[in-house]
Amino acid sequence: MDWEQLLSLRRKGDTNKRLRNEQNETRLGFDVDYDRIIFSAAFRSLQDKTQVIPLSKTDFVHTRLTHSLEVSVVGRSLGRLAGKRILEKHPYLKEIHGYKFNDFGAIVAAAALAHDIGNPPFGHSGEKSIGEYFKNGKGKRFKSELSDKEYQDIIDFEGNANGFKLLTQDRAGVPGGLRLSYATLGAFMKYPKESLPKRPSKHIADKKFGFFQTEKESFFEVAKDLGLIQTSIGPSVSFARHPLTYLVEAADDICYTIIDFEDGINLGLISEDYALEYLIKLVKDSINTKKYNSLKYREDRLSYLRALAINTLIQDAVSIFMDNEDKILNGTFDVSLLDKSKYEAQVKDIISLSVQNVYRAKEVVEKEIAGYKIIADILEVYTDALVEKKNQSASNYHNLILETLPEFYQRTEISLYEILLNTCCYVASLSDSSAVHIHNKISGKQL
Repeated sequence: MDWEQLLSLRRKGDTNKRLRNEQNETRLGFDVDYDRIIFSAAFRSLQDKTQVIPLSKTDFVHTRLTHSLEVSVVGRSLGRLAGKRILEKHPYLKEIHGYKFNDFGAIVAAAALAHDIGNPPFGHSGEKSIGEYFKNGKGKRFKSELSDKEYQDIIDFEGNANGFKLLTQDRAGVPGGLRLSYATLGAFMKYPKESLPKRPSKHIADKKFGFFQTEKESFFEVAKDLGLIQTSIGPSVSFARHPLTYLVEAADDICYTIIDFEDGINLGLISEDYALEYLIKLVKDSINTKKYNSLKYREDRLSYLRALAINTLIQDAVSIFMDNEDKILNGTFDVSLLDKSKYEAQVKDIISLSVQNVYRAKEVVEKEIAGYKIIADILEVYTDALVEKKNQSASNYHNLILETLPEFYQRTEISLYEILLNTCCYVASLSDSSAVHIHNKISGKQL
């Protein structure tokens, strides 16, 4: 893959190539991507979506929105640091085409900002509960009417694929969705493959899938423009990752490793003494002991260690990225950057403690159980109403139910697959509180 092509400023609908030298420096195209994402309704809904603790009423626990903003900030630093070294290694990008190190930071920041934009309510259990309804619940009755890939899209409903759909989906009068640059879309595409075959290799890019069948054409257009390497030819579609995706992934990995751990401490799920011991192991080469010992309050000590830990992992991730640039550009680097980190053992220790004390905490498990029931019930009511309308056998109740859907999701002139997928995407668009409210309404618990 070639950096000039990978840094494409082209957007859906463009007839000519957008040149970096012709960009307005006061509002670069990659900066426009960031603005469009942050002002979108899908991004705003993240303020009431679970990061770790579902429906938490505490002030200091992260939502998907605060997590996404923090990942974006870390991603910007990763992109700028890597961009500076890439331009030193490939000076033609700057001298001939006009690219600057901030361009890399802007691309990674925008893609990182959007990385969770397609995630359902109630955390990762939200994805699983959507798939479970169609795999083992009442939605299983639709299997015989869908192709294998269509059915797999739904039973393995994937927030990354839904995110790509949200960012690129045509709407009446709005072709191309947010119309982001192809460089940003490429960096966003963490798993550049379709849902089948499932896990065809141990390569990190094959771990999940990144687009639904409805977005296959849009995905191909982006991949072709960027010059991504096609890794599967024939009935199954997969490509090598955009190199900057590794930096987006690293930003997410760094934030959830350190900040979810911090949430656990603030919630009292992890003791401060135990937690500080883990963080100090990670930052022992950079900590100023005198400064640390002068900090009187726990939140200040924790904040200091968190900043050092994030910076330590940023510097390490950029070094790994540059050391493996050739492999990344030819699609053969098959793990995440942190999997090659010299701090891998410390990171694993922190994640292990978070899994044990935070992710599997009683409050989290109980809210996830509630989320399964809420999502299944909402899916059942809306899929029944939409399918009955498509079959021209809708009852008055079904028609009333459909009136509560946004107009875009009321369409039934489309295929069964699109109806079911759109319903999944509607449920995924709901915030935690909205999902609870709708469930109460359709269950008759609230007038």
